[in-house]
Amino acid sequence: MPRHKRGALNAEVVRGHLLGWYAANQRDLPWRRSRDPYFIWVSEIMLQQTRVAVVIDRFEAFVRQFPSVTALARATEQEVLALWSGLGYYRRARMLHQAAKFVATHRHGRLPQTAEELRELPGIGPYTAAAIASIAHGESEAVVDGNVERVLCRLEGWDEAGGKGAMEQRRKIQELAGQLLDPDRPGDFNQAMMELGATVCLPRNPQCLVCPLAKACKTRGEHKTLPRSPMQTKAVGHALTARPVSDDALADGEVLLEQRPAATSVMPGMWQLPVLREAEVPAGELRMMVRHSIMQITYTVRVRAVAAKDVAALAVKGGKRRWVRLEDLESIPLTGLTRKVLIRAGLMGGGSPTAV
Repeated sequence: MPRHKRGALNAEVVRGHLLGWYAANQRDLPWRRSRDPYFIWVSEIMLQQTRVAVVIDRFEAFVRQFPSVTALARATEQEVLALWSGLGYYRRARMLHQAAKFVATHRHGRLPQTAEELRELPGIGPYTAAAIASIAHGESEAVVDGNVERVLCRLEGWDEAGGKGAMEQRRKIQELAGQLLDPDRPGDFNQAMMELGATVCLPRNPQCLVCPLAKACKTRGEHKTLPRSPMQTKAVGHALTARPVSDDALADGEVLLEQRPAATSVMPGMWQLPVLREAEVPAGELRMMVRHSIMQITYTVRVRAVAAKDVAALAVKGGKRRWVRLEDLESIPLTGLTRKVLIRAGLMGGGSPTAV
């Protein structure tokens, strides 16, 4: 991509154009309707590596159940994980819960106001601390997430650096973000930069014609990035076993789930469908196929309809198993894959129950 000549970035011009664009184009997101640092904190943790569309519903349900730091601190981990189900990266929820308990116990339920103090809490790094402090309290702390990094690299015509150059480039990006930050409106400026990267300055096919910073940009298009590690692929099978508890109405039924061992490194304590010994499923017993990605692995998941009497023979011996009422599924911490399968099977969410 050819570079476009221009002089040094004019911070005042960038601020004016960006904030004017943001005022006219910002999305109406539920966490932007409040300056409550707790709401901002929850939203920022949820948004890490998770799409905005997915976060919206989960955020609203989460803050209804836990409307304050103190309410979150009083909850059990299982209750927190149940509300987090579907967002993935469950360590975020555990750290959020730990930090809430610390704040409730040692700070009378009040979050620190400065980025420096916020960084002392579990699960809050420089990015999250800067976001909370700038948006809730107006502290002049520049936020640099993946979206902001992409915007700044393109403005300056920097290709993505790797190896020893990566750390130096991160330093330059953070320094540039601080220079451009509007000291009078740091929260709005940070949100505007993130919004620009999320909606206009996209990783692929950026919308340069409608970008408020196009005239100041050296790249005007995609910049060179390092090749990403290829996704691994794996096949796995799960048993879907359900039964009615009254008459023959599955709407008033139960599904068999097992709990992942507490010692496992991925999603400990979460509930899932029993894992089959064989990933291949006979065509006549295939309930559904789904694709599901976790970190760098894309799974091809075959779900087999299994009678209760056959589960022990067909499934791997895993954690403890129990029957869970369909009406109680929302109150236990399900893995994202299990939630996806149960919704598609009509056993939870908006679907219609069907025979298994």
